[in-house]
This record gives sequence, structure tokens and C-alpha cells, in this order.
Amino acid sequence: MSDVRSFRQRLLAGDRLVGTFLKTPTSHATEIVASLGFDFVVIDQEHAPFDRTTTDIALMAARGSNIPALVRVSGPEAVLSVLDCGASGILMPHVVSAEHAREVAALCRYRGGRRGYATSTRAGGYTAVPMWQHIRAADDAVTVIAQIEDPEALDEIDAIAAVEGIDSLFIGRGDLTAAFGNETPNPPEVRTAVERICLAARKADKPVSVYVGARPEAEWLRDQGATTFIHNSDQGFLRQAAMKGLAEMRDVLG
Repeated sequence: MSDVRSFRQRLLAGDRLVGTFLKTPTSHATEIVASLGFDFVVIDQEHAPFDRTTTDIALMAARGSNIPALVRVSGPEAVLSVLDCGASGILMPHVVSAEHAREVAALCRYRGGRRGYATSTRAGGYTAVPMWQHIRAADDAVTVIAQIEDPEALDEIDAIAAVEGIDSLFIGRGDLTAAFGNETPNPPEVRTAVERICLAARKADKPVSVYVGARPEAEWLRDQGATTFIHNSDQGFLRQAAMKGLAEMRDVLG
């Protein structure tokens, strides 16, 4: 990444950022994605087989490849370890209330929060970074994104968006679609939920983050005000390229 500002600074400034999910627990996908010019990656502990060791390896690859790496954590118990390993921030699933959002934010901050202190970690330069320098730098740089994917969260969406320390709202359209149970394409309940979340984010002056698989939904969500886009995943890109390559070879071979 050529921009010298931190990922959090770019996110809060409303820069349009494009990242992708990493689902394969190795260092290689991180290095490949970084070389292509993506703005960030999201290591997916929630829906992929990342444990503490493989997450650490992917974060090491991100550090070596100069690409910010968030982690979609499996739950609150994973927050400290991924931050110690050098994650640029976290994506917390299923944030359903303002109280929950405050708890998540507190786990990621030293001052005014409850993050456990250590500099014997990658984040602390393996004791090379002085205590208060590390605390200031970490509190300034760590990004905290709340994933809104439950209908009950919509009842508190303005309060969630207003929580200090929550940097962005991520719209979980897949879980919202499943929760509403409407099997028609582009369910109106989900579109309404997206609009409500985006309105709450605008009122709180918080950026909106989204997942997109294709251009039409990216254009719609951009027009709704989203600025941070997670596009596809390493596995998705592999499948698409493999399908294309196989089709070409079948065509050649007849």
C-alpha cells in the first residue's frame, strides 16, 4: 500500500477502499492479494479454518507484504490474540446492541478500555517499543468494525452507530437475508435494513463497510454511501479462475 496513512485514518476519512476475505489458512493468499494492489485483507476466523497459529502466519505475511489485515474474529475471546499478533483491527460479528458495541470497543483499546497489555508481541515489536509509545500507537491505529447482521440490532442501530470506539458499521446482508426468511431475489426487508444502517451511520458520521460479489450490488451500495468494500474471497477468486480455465480447455479439446 503506497498511502502512508494508517488503514484506520483512511477508513475514517471516507476513502474508497477495496479488500477481500481470506479463507485459506496459509500465507500465500495474503502475499498474492497484496501484490495486486488491494487496500486490505480480512482474515476470516468466523467462517474459515483459521486458528491462532494460522492467523499469526497470515498476519506475518500481511506485515511482510505491507498490506493492512483485519481479522473477522470468531468471538470476543479472540480479540486480544489477533491484536497482539499485529492485526490492523477487527471485524466483530453479530453486534446486536449498544452495550455489546461498547464491550467490543473496550477490548480493542488500552486507554478507557480493557485490552490486556504486552509488548512481548509482534504488535509491541517484541519488547522493542516502549510501553506508552505502544499504547498511543495502538489506540490510534486499531480499527474496530461492528457487523450488523441481526434484525434485533436494527432496533438499536442509532445507538450502536453512536458508540465511541466503533469506527464503522459492516452490513451483513447474508445473515439478514437468512433471518428475514424471504427467499425472493433482493428481499425488500434487506434493502430497508441496508438503508436504515446507512442512515444511522451518516447521522453518527461513521463509514459503512460492505461485502460485494459483483458490480451491480457494489454500485447500489456505493450510492447508499458505503466506502469500504470487501470483494469476494481468495477461494471465490480461485473458483472463478478455475471455472474459466476449465471451460477454455474443454472448448479447445472438444
